[in-house]
Amino acid sequence: MAREETLARAPGLSARLKLTLSYAGFVMLAGAVLLVAGYFSLSRGAHPGVIFLVRSHAELWRSFAPIAAVVMAFLLVFGLLGGWLLAGRMLAPLTRITDATRIAATGSLSHRIRLPGRSDEFRELADAFDTMLARLEAHVAEQQRFAANASHELRTPLAITQSLLDLARSDPGHDDGELVERLRAVNARAIELTEALLLLSRADRRSFTREDVDLSLMAEEATETLLPLAAELGVTIETAVEVAPAAGSRALLLQLSTNLVHNAIVHNLPGHGRVWVSTSAHHGAAELTVENTGETLAPQMVSTLAEPFLRRDERIRADHAGVGLGLAIVERIAQAHDGTLALTPRAGGGLRVSVRIPAAVNASTALTGNPR
Repeated sequence: MAREETLARAPGLSARLKLTLSYAGFVMLAGAVLLVAGYFSLSRGAHPGVIFLVRSHAELWRSFAPIAAVVMAFLLVFGLLGGWLLAGRMLAPLTRITDATRIAATGSLSHRIRLPGRSDEFRELADAFDTMLARLEAHVAEQQRFAANASHELRTPLAITQSLLDLARSDPGHDDGELVERLRAVNARAIELTEALLLLSRADRRSFTREDVDLSLMAEEATETLLPLAAELGVTIETAVEVAPAAGSRALLLQLSTNLVHNAIVHNLPGHGRVWVSTSAHHGAAELTVENTGETLAPQMVSTLAEPFLRRDERIRADHAGVGLGLAIVERIAQAHDGTLALTPRAGGGLRVSVRIPAAVNASTALTGNPR
């Protein structure tokens, strides 16, 4: 639509020609003003010490007009040529920016303007455009990588289902009950992955209504929900929550809290793990922190844990490991709420995850729990 509208526009003068005409017109106007002022000065003998041998205004005009015509012609030529060159020099950066925009429109986001020279309006525009291209390139690369990983993850349960069905068809005597259970488990995993992808998409679109949410209540609800899982895996959960008013989606922030507590329980020491959940409010933000025991993690590996579908071998084999989107969803939800996610390895092993969400606008209301 936008391109068709642009192509349908009537042709007009170029910016360079408009600037040239503007410069020439200004020079002509300034010259005309000076000539008129000079004419009246001469006609009245306004300059002391200068003798004018003219008998009338008519004679003065006959003498002055040819000179004025030559001067105006010179100013016109000078204004047009000088204006054309000056406009071209001034608009050269804009031409480079336009060329870069056309290159980007073809899908090539690796091109950069890198405008030289000192800082001015054009340099700021070029730098802002380069920054935008860099972010777009990184975003597109991330989306392509995510799409490839998602396709692979979705294909896995479908391939397993196909293999189980082929096995059942080739072996009529196979136990149907076992087949149904395995198909049910594979189908449940596919549904879980699809729901995680939909949640991730919803967070990216920021398609939610913001309201006052107490992050401590979300943490407590997530902890209570996951207590049976923690008991099953022999993990002890300790909570130290303070009222932490935040502005955002209650459902998404509950999902964020649930993912953090679930990850801390599952990726822990078997049989004797510990999880610490805490919330606080300070410096205009609500903070949720979840720590867990576990194996020693290298800082380089911790920095990649929020990558979608990035799971280690032992996590893939875990019964409750999920689909590899837990921390990715947490990070996207935090970003959708203009918040941040920080991952830090614990000195004794395990991980410390901290999420900061901007506080609710009416923090006093969230603190007391009264309606607005």
